[in-house]
Amino acid sequence: MSLAGLRIVLVEPAGPINIGAIARVMKNFGLDHLVLVNPQCDPQSAEALMMAVHGKEILESAVLVATLPEALHGCVRAIATTGRVRSWETPLENPRTALPWLLEEPEKPAALIFGREDRGLSNEELNYAQRFVGIPTSPDYVALNLATAVAICCYELSQCAEQPKIQTLRQTELAPIEVVEAYYQQLESLLLKIGYVYPHTAASRMEKFRQLYNRAHLKTGEVAMLRGILQQVEWALKSQRDGENL
Repeated sequence: MSLAGLRIVLVEPAGPINIGAIARVMKNFGLDHLVLVNPQCDPQSAEALMMAVHGKEILESAVLVATLPEALHGCVRAIATTGRVRSWETPLENPRTALPWLLEEPEKPAALIFGREDRGLSNEELNYAQRFVGIPTSPDYVALNLATAVAICCYELSQCAEQPKIQTLRQTELAPIEVVEAYYQQLESLLLKIGYVYPHTAASRMEKFRQLYNRAHLKTGEVAMLRGILQQVEWALKSQRDGENL
């Protein structure tokens, strides 16, 4: 199980010391693909480079993007880290049990997403992940430093990468995240047209659809089939309207 295709994605990191420390710990555990979404500091500042030590090349090769969807482009699996207890049906999992899932298709890009130091990831950003992990901490002090959280997850990933793959999982090859996202946009548009959802309820209702489809682990061909159904429904609605206008 290889770490080569795994991206560590930081959303709007604000601390150069944190970014440098993360580059260092990535080097420690054999990860080298760092993606920064709209960083709020200079990731190659003197502070960041000093903290990175032998991980400086990870900082120098880090990819900077404006949005989370850009950071996830091409990925077929994404896990988001969060410290918030949520009411979603999708459970909050332990890193040790959930993170190996990212490595099940080592030839395909996957991402582990971390949020801002002060407030983590928004609900909208969490929607781009298929699974969610929370690092168990003492109830006396639950807040974790960003670099510490990344270090714990990188360690767990390195441990599962060393384990031999017991069985092939090629039958679970997933559709890229942007392909599924395009389906969600098409589905929401159609549901608004037919009045199944309304503008003020669309976001919460679409979260439920995302949870449902994430549990299904959609393949590219299955997404194409679902989009074909939507296109046929849209054609039928248009034909009906045209007939009524004759």
